[in-house]
Amino acid sequence: MRPSFLPRLVNGPFDDPSLFIPLFFEKRAVIFDLGDIYSLSSRDILKISHIFITHTHMDHFIGFDRLLRLVLGRSQDLYLYGPDNFIKNVEGKLAGYSWNLVENYTNQLILHVTEVHEDHLLTKDYICQNEFLPASKAVKHAFNETLLKEPSFSVLTRVLDHSLPCLGFTLEERFHVNIIKDAVAGLGLEIGPWLTEFKQALFDKQNPDSEFEITYGKKQHRKKFVLGDLAKQIALITPGQKISYVADVAYNESNMEKIIDLVKDSDHLFIEASFLEKDKDIAEKKCHLTARQAGLIAGKANVKQITPFHFSPRYQGQGHMLEKEAMDAYHYALKQ
Repeated sequence: MRPSFLPRLVNGPFDDPSLFIPLFFEKRAVIFDLGDIYSLSSRDILKISHIFITHTHMDHFIGFDRLLRLVLGRSQDLYLYGPDNFIKNVEGKLAGYSWNLVENYTNQLILHVTEVHEDHLLTKDYICQNEFLPASKAVKHAFNETLLKEPSFSVLTRVLDHSLPCLGFTLEERFHVNIIKDAVAGLGLEIGPWLTEFKQALFDKQNPDSEFEITYGKKQHRKKFVLGDLAKQIALITPGQKISYVADVAYNESNMEKIIDLVKDSDHLFIEASFLEKDKDIAEKKCHLTARQAGLIAGKANVKQITPFHFSPRYQGQGHMLEKEAMDAYHYALKQ
């Protein structure tokens, strides 16, 4: 069964953080953090629709310029999310360039920027043809820890501490629809775009007794089915994936409680492991996790798979030691 989400780190564990998640069956993707993304193909970057930034330290946000350079002049809506002062930081980036000719662009590029606080959100829109000047004052919204809610998945966050507000994220699929290809062929149908519409109907909780019409093949054949009956014949519905991402946080009780609650039972947790435990005093001063601390958090949260990353360059050539320390702590905590 092919998963809906195939997350991959854009760079190696010693390089800038960025987690790219293409959405299977859709020509788009989401990304957590925008470090240096030059190793990510232009084709993949142009798939990105939603960008989730933990905080705007340079190694987590320098890739904004690369992304903006590629989407400039295109018709696209980009949704960006970040912590306290994120709007000011995005406006600072945009103010660094001259936009006197963009009014001539025919395609409309809009940045929808959301700033996350403990109990509310602030949003502002920036239109390319308007020289990226804000379309209005920031609008305040209530916040219940869910940043994005689509029919098939949601993205949740918690405000964590890195000596400044820093966000942790979880992408959670409601359920996964696995298509049984032999069953599709057995009904005389062909794999095609109609499957996206079919899955959408299931995510939208459409009445199972309702009629579902399929258009398929080069000759645009049409067949009608009862939605619930069709689902029983061609679909295997299983629990959805849960992918979590945590970078740059201090090891303290408040962070631990929030992180464990956010990432609990994740299928895959990507978590920073910047220092070895022997250097935990340095980790504490820099508000980062040691590999052991990252592993303990993952184990206590009962995640199924852990990928430690964001290693300090002081350990170049010793990445295996950070990985081992994290995995040993992870397996120890799972047994407790």
